[in-house]
Amino acid sequence: MDILEFEQTRLNQIVSKINHSGFSRIAVILEGRDSAGKSGTIRELTHYLPTIDYRVMTTNKPTKAQMKGWFSWWHNRLPLMNSPIISFYDRSWYSRALVQYVNGWCTEKQYNYFMRNVASFEANNGVLIIKFWLSISQDEQNARLSDRKTSLLRGWKYSNNDAMALSSYDKMTLAKEALFNSQNQDWNVIDYNDKKEGRVALLKKLNDILSDIYDLN
Repeated sequence: MDILEFEQTRLNQIVSKINHSGFSRIAVILEGRDSAGKSGTIRELTHYLPTIDYRVMTTNKPTKAQMKGWFSWWHNRLPLMNSPIISFYDRSWYSRALVQYVNGWCTEKQYNYFMRNVASFEANNGVLIIKFWLSISQDEQNARLSDRKTSLLRGWKYSNNDAMALSSYDKMTLAKEALFNSQNQDWNVIDYNDKKEGRVALLKKLNDILSDIYDLN
């Protein structure tokens, strides 16, 4: 058994113990730049989990109605009573302070409102929220997006947003730092320049956090 399989097995055991010890609602958020590895990581995280124990939430470009009622829209996508105990988010409500803000999709007023109120939004929903930032260098992002553009298997993932990401690396860095420096923002930053090592590190960190919170050590 390699280290990734070991941590996958460990997550399976932890989730089983949490499930049998009482109801919990857990949201695991994965944020990062385009091509950081969010989707692939969620596939590895859930690879051996029973399907009844988790769900995966993906995001698309929001409608005008969703943009106006951002917190209300996401409130309905938080883990619910009698639902799988863990929801994995491939991007989340934090896209307002990241990709939306960097690309000018939200207004300054919407951004400022989000930054002032996101902590209370999370605190008042009764959900354990664990946040990860998948960190990659500018050179690594450039290499991955270039490969994606020409790949027969992954070319469908390439979009105009990817081209914009290459020219807005520094803007995303500033947006990320502003978010991390705001109040009550407890982010786990994982080096993802090497995806394999990053997945192991993230999975181990998630297991450690859950074990500590639920006293499973």
